[in-house]
Amino acid sequence: MPRWRALPEELDPQVREFAEQLRRLVERSGMSIAAVADRTGYSKTSWERYLNGRLLPPRGAAEALAEATGTDVGHLGTMWELAERAWSRSELRHDVTMEAVRVAEARAALGEFGPPPGERRGAGERAARGEGAREEDGKVRTALRSEGGPPRTGLPRSPDSPDVRDRAIPFRAPGQGRSRRNTVLFAVGAVGALFVAVAGVLLLGADGEDGKVPQGAVATPSVSGPATVPAGVKCAGGACSGKDPEEMGCGGSHATTAGSATVGTSYLEVRYSKVCGAAWARITQAVPGDALRISGTGAGARAESGTVERGTDGHTRMIAVGEPGQASACATLMSGRKGCTLPRASAPAQPGPTG
Repeated sequence: MPRWRALPEELDPQVREFAEQLRRLVERSGMSIAAVADRTGYSKTSWERYLNGRLLPPRGAAEALAEATGTDVGHLGTMWELAERAWSRSELRHDVTMEAVRVAEARAALGEFGPPPGERRGAGERAARGEGAREEDGKVRTALRSEGGPPRTGLPRSPDSPDVRDRAIPFRAPGQGRSRRNTVLFAVGAVGALFVAVAGVLLLGADGEDGKVPQGAVATPSVSGPATVPAGVKCAGGACSGKDPEEMGCGGSHATTAGSATVGTSYLEVRYSKVCGAAWARITQAVPGDALRISGTGAGARAESGTVERGTDGHTRMIAVGEPGQASACATLMSGRKGCTLPRASAPAQPGPTG
């Protein structure tokens, strides 16, 4: 019976629950970690990391453990999906924190040199014109008018002298003009969208009889992608073809597994991003030299190939697809084993650990 180490305190509760579940399965089976490695095809070192909460196992490892211990693969897969989403959120929070630390260090380092002489002279001129700004309690306030109070200047003023600036410069609340401008832009956009919709109806009504598609016409899926994309996503639809999914921001929480297969000891997946309107192939527990390929379906479909250069994971570049079922992935391992993915039709797939 293995003697477990204490799980890290900072571990997400869902990841902790999944790691404890894996430990219980190993304990009930009576197998040692070395035996688990032999039965599942994953190394002993990898299982030590998985069971000690240092690394989230890939879905293939979890399914292999379920088969080796006689556990329902679907139930354990559900637990893995929850843990994987929590793990991805933790990685995102860590990346944001590290970026904030680097920015703070850079600002502190640059602040040691102070502003250049030209900037100091410009600040004095702006202050003389009443355009200067000063920093107070972490907030920047203009010298002409402070929030919620009368205008401030650097010069004393007699209590009896009237302040004529309210007459000369009417005060407008922040965002007041911007709100009106946004309203005008929204109205113009709505009219434009209505015009495009009417034109589309007229054009479609002119083709065929009674709105029927002419005989012999083949409907092709749209791969243009969504009109707007979230922050961090750098492409959509056809613009993603041939691009790396991680560099374009299409992976992580924006991707799902549309198809999968176990080829030897490797786990092959079709990763699909609805936000980007693209798919790519990903393989885990591979060896350098293993090759994989993603192919689309239909006329004009594209394909991308890749090879694992180092490590145990790899992925191809993206192809534009309209639906998750319009792409399939195949792998050829260095051992000579070959295999292709099967689409997942029974349940929606969930994001993977790295996209």
